[in-house]
Amino acid sequence: MFRRRFLLATAAASTLWFSACSQAVPTKISVPQTQLEQGMQAHFPKRFPVAGLLQFEMQQPHLQLLPERNQLQSAVKVQLSGPALKQSYQGVMDVRFALRYQAKDRTVRAHRVEVLNLQLEGAAPAVADMMAAYGSRLAMQALEDFPLYTVPPEELELADSLGLQPGAITVTEQGLDVAIETKPAP
Repeated sequence: MFRRRFLLATAAASTLWFSACSQAVPTKISVPQTQLEQGMQAHFPKRFPVAGLLQFEMQQPHLQLLPERNQLQSAVKVQLSGPALKQSYQGVMDVRFALRYQAKDRTVRAHRVEVLNLQLEGAAPAVADMMAAYGSRLAMQALEDFPLYTVPPEELELADSLGLQPGAITVTEQGLDVAIETKPAP
């Protein structure tokens, strides 16, 4: 009789604990656009010397959410200067990228970066052509795997203890939703 009561009490307590956990564990982490922009802007400006003759600088980016493509797009102000030029040039570079989650450091990162265009105001055709080729490569290297957001550890404590982790990332009208999914078996 005592054993039956003990088993019933244990089962009831387990049911209540699992019920409480299922309500407390989020199914996603939402990141608003303002947080993404703050995370990205903390890493700018970025400067790239080119053979000691040129300086390519990427300044503060402005993010645009593309939920229909599940990507982000960014207009990045750029500047080209250096001893090989008679003047410095200002311009804008448009890039588009997908996102991925990196568990090692809990970051949401740019992935599959694509440079859409690079325009320098008042640049001679030779300079514009050179920057279209080299500037695009520099930008892709600088932005590929770029961290946009770090998930705070306290947001993952409960999920981690239950064998869950961040997974699929969805771009929404307001920002990002990072799904909380079951960890793969080791």
